Amino acid sequence: MAPTRSDGNAAPAAARTGKISRYLRSPSTRMAALGGLLTYLSYAYAHGSWANPTLIGVSIFVGVFLPSYAKLSNKAELWANNQFGFVTGGRFGRFVPQLAFNLVMFWLMLWGGALNQAGIASVGGFAGAAVVTTLASQGTQYLGGYLVARGIGDANRNTLVGILVNVTLAALGTAGVPGAREGFLLLGFGLGGTLFLVGLLSDLRSVIAPKGGIGLFFGTFNPFHNSHIALLRAAIDQRGLDKVIIHPVLIPKLHVDAFRKGEIRVGQLKDGFQIYEKTDKADSNVDYFPTGNVFLPPETRVALIELSLAEAGLADKVEVAVYSDVYYARGFQGVIAEIKRRHPGVRLHIIHGTDFGGMLVRQIADECGWIYPWCILRRDKVSATAIRRGAKGMTPPVVTDVLAQISQNLPTVTAGGRHFRNDNGVLTEGK
Repeated sequence: MAPTRSDGNAAPAAARTGKISRYLRSPSTRMAALGGLLTYLSYAYAHGSWANPTLIGVSIFVGVFLPSYAKLSNKAELWANNQFGFVTGGRFGRFVPQLAFNLVMFWLMLWGGALNQAGIASVGGFAGAAVVTTLASQGTQYLGGYLVARGIGDANRNTLVGILVNVTLAALGTAGVPGAREGFLLLGFGLGGTLFLVGLLSDLRSVIAPKGGIGLFFGTFNPFHNSHIALLRAAIDQRGLDKVIIHPVLIPKLHVDAFRKGEIRVGQLKDGFQIYEKTDKADSNVDYFPTGNVFLPPETRVALIELSLAEAGLADKVEVAVYSDVYYARGFQGVIAEIKRRHPGVRLHIIHGTDFGGMLVRQIADECGWIYPWCILRRDKVSATAIRRGAKGMTPPVVTDVLAQISQNLPTVTAGGRHFRNDNGVLTEGK
């Protein structure tokens, strides 16, 4: 039993010990340690630097700092997305700090005598090596996520494989090993360059998009709010859309996997919202809640969308589709394929914001064919996060009304001429 203070709380020392223990048990921590070890072994073998203190120091730093490095890269990309609304801008936002990191690492190893001078010169010096390594890293990170979204591997394992390939090729390539140098350059300029080209084509589609067709609007809608209505009206008007299909996230696939592994759970219910929390099995280096940990049940979010559209007079232009089996089996990639099957040959547009979820949707759409993005830079103060924290005046009247009824735990919720049974925030239509 952990020692406690007089107020019943765990002593600071015990809390710190528990935090350190969770960090050491984290798969990401082990992955980082293996990455540091691989850095040392690869460069020591390729460059003959087994006893070089600079290489040893750099490898230790990589082994400790890698999880934080990944988090900082994600934040840099998110910041750039929100500033510019272009895929290319976000990828440069990730590329620049990673390049700065790699420049410092390669300079240190060159200065410390850990690198073969002729080999490093063959790839453009330490600066050229840093550029190629960063491009290759971008490509392998993206490819790992691409495979995870299709049920191949998991995020940690795929990232580790990417690190293994990237570090090994970088070490051998910068040493001038025949074949490895060419593979290193191909991985960087080929895979990394292709990634930037795909983003650039997506950005061009967003600027020169033709009018007409069907808009796709995916998101958690947790809950549906005034900006969603405004965004729908603007997209329909500016793109001349025949209609928009809304498909809400049911339970995010990240959470489905984490629930299955026992890493997160529903900790409590409050005003109809389910509050997720991490368990002792959670990976301390994983952000399980990039869009928050408070969720309305899927059935309730669907009902609020339908009620809001009817109230706004948009029911004839916006269809709410819920392909549960398709979504849980294949995610939004499967949903897009199903929409294409039901509407063959119809031009598709993806409607999205620039937050984490919005740009993730954009990436999914880019992978599913020639879909035209319609992006909006959110500059208003309306957000689902603020609403969940108690902000008022941000939701359509019918949503405000329903949430008030749910918070009172009424057994039956009535709105828009419809009646729903309320079971701890889960709305099921019927008297």
